[in-house]
Amino acid sequence: MNPFSPYRIKSFKHDGHLHRMWLQNWRIPDEMLAPEHRAESMLVLINSQTPIRERDGKEWTSKIPSVTFFIPGEWFNVVSLLEDQGIRYYCNIASPPYVNGGVITYIDYDLDVIRTPDGYTQIVDQDEYELHKHNYHYSDVVERKVKQGLDSLLARLKREGPPFRNEQVLAYYELWKKEAPGV
Repeated sequence: MNPFSPYRIKSFKHDGHLHRMWLQNWRIPDEMLAPEHRAESMLVLINSQTPIRERDGKEWTSKIPSVTFFIPGEWFNVVSLLEDQGIRYYCNIASPPYVNGGVITYIDYDLDVIRTPDGYTQIVDQDEYELHKHNYHYSDVVERKVKQGLDSLLARLKREGPPFRNEQVLAYYELWKKEAPGV
């Protein structure tokens, strides 16, 4: 029996339009989470070869398995991409997750932080953030939350706090492959 629950992840923009959807993800049950993740009520999802639907309706399939972390109350989420050369962390500055049944939604605020397998970290898409800040008329509250989310994320990366531990990411992926064969 598969202990993992199917979920969809939906990313929106500030004006409410759909940005992107990951159609097949599997949530790790709370009782299988590492204590440090359970302590923060993290939502941890796995996907491999998942179909992704873009705003314009085009679909494509992700070739890279990932372990995604959502932390309630935090203005970022973390996608751990299991690439041949190691784990690349792709972090979205985004509203806290909202869960409704088997769907997790959030608002993507464009700023992203990438940590490569060799430890190099960079902030990307600042120009896109500035453009959307102007076009979507972000409030002072949203701008403050985005900055706090970026600062909080960078602090976690610096101290290598959860979920930035390669061995745990790999353990979740291996557990999923073992416990959910054929998914």
